[in-house]
Amino acid sequence: MIRHLLGATAVLLALTACSRSDPNLRQTGPNPDLPAQNQTLVPPMKIAEPVGWNGDRPAVPAGFAITPLATDLKIPRQILVLPNGDILVAEGSGGHAPKLRPKDVIAGLIKAKGKSSVKGGDRITLLRDADADGQAELRTTFIDNLDAPYGLAFVDGALYVAEQGALLRFPYQPGQTRITAPGAVLTELPSAINHHWTKSLTSSADGQTLYVGIGSNSNVGERGMAVEQDRAVVWAIDRQTGAHRILASGIRNPTALAIEPTTSALWAVVNERDELGPQLAPDYLTSVRPGAFYGWPYSYWGQNVDPRAHPQRPDKVAEAVKPDYALGSHVAALGLSFATNGGFGGAFSQGAFIGEHGSWNRQDLSGYKVSWVPFNAGRPAGQPVDFATGFIKDGKARGRPVGVTFDPQRRILLIADDLSNTVWRVAPQ
Repeated sequence: MIRHLLGATAVLLALTACSRSDPNLRQTGPNPDLPAQNQTLVPPMKIAEPVGWNGDRPAVPAGFAITPLATDLKIPRQILVLPNGDILVAEGSGGHAPKLRPKDVIAGLIKAKGKSSVKGGDRITLLRDADADGQAELRTTFIDNLDAPYGLAFVDGALYVAEQGALLRFPYQPGQTRITAPGAVLTELPSAINHHWTKSLTSSADGQTLYVGIGSNSNVGERGMAVEQDRAVVWAIDRQTGAHRILASGIRNPTALAIEPTTSALWAVVNERDELGPQLAPDYLTSVRPGAFYGWPYSYWGQNVDPRAHPQRPDKVAEAVKPDYALGSHVAALGLSFATNGGFGGAFSQGAFIGEHGSWNRQDLSGYKVSWVPFNAGRPAGQPVDFATGFIKDGKARGRPVGVTFDPQRRILLIADDLSNTVWRVAPQ
């Protein structure tokens, strides 16, 4: 069976290899170039073979230094800094969506070639660097036996963890290095099928509301819309009662959420659909507007119709709003953190750091870096800037960035790398 699937994979890759990107298209910013649709049976896949860092490090701008704060983790995803400076790292892998079509199996086999062989930890690890020298002198398993933890938030003395199926609340004492009590379920989260299992999380500026990003159960509704109930949405959850409502919908896979510091508005990075070509549709950064519909699965980047969605819904297309800022097609943005309290200063004072995990579904690799999007008065203001690069070298992957977290107290940026299983620390020299 596997031999036949691998043979079919080789044929499909050969059939799609002719699908190339146009280097003249600008696909970042508020008005990206959108080429004609180029539907394919499977995307023109190219997997960057993992090779590790072998003593090397990512490249960062002049005036900064990057060092490994922790290695040998178990699929680090998202990072939270507690008020006392302790660093929490969510580790795990979820999903387990059934393979309903032959191409689901083929795509899974191909994508597995670009992942770490380490099994997800299903835990949260605590790192303590009390003297801020870039070396964690204490490392403990803070919470274990979790179910694919991803989103993290800390509000009023309580830690909130978004597993793939529930939002949990844990009591916390300052300086605590381990929690053994089970988390209280604030609310269950949609987890049927779980094609996109990651549940992103942040809190409102006043701490009264928790926001959870819930990805779709398919690429473009091919499993039927019945399984998309409460998917491709952002929930607003009352922190006291657990009552939830849909804040925004049609937002295919909101993989990271954060509050913009000057306006207190909620923003998200979102992974868009596949199989329309190497430059469709752009992944994006957007403010999450209450009541807004962002198009999925019926349209992309506003009202550009996707003919694959069935049934077609011109009424929903007419409602679709454009996102704020394109990041490029298939960069797989998984991390978002705003600079606060002046950030690093200079060119990195106001804006957002974005972890781009990297493509698998285009011949010319995209993403595989941490980008900086400058802001002014609470809005994006200019083209993105590469901040941490070198995750790809000679077509091979040394690492893949996921969550990014800016710590304003110590003026450092933390980067979760789930291929080399490292947390990187970036600080001014």
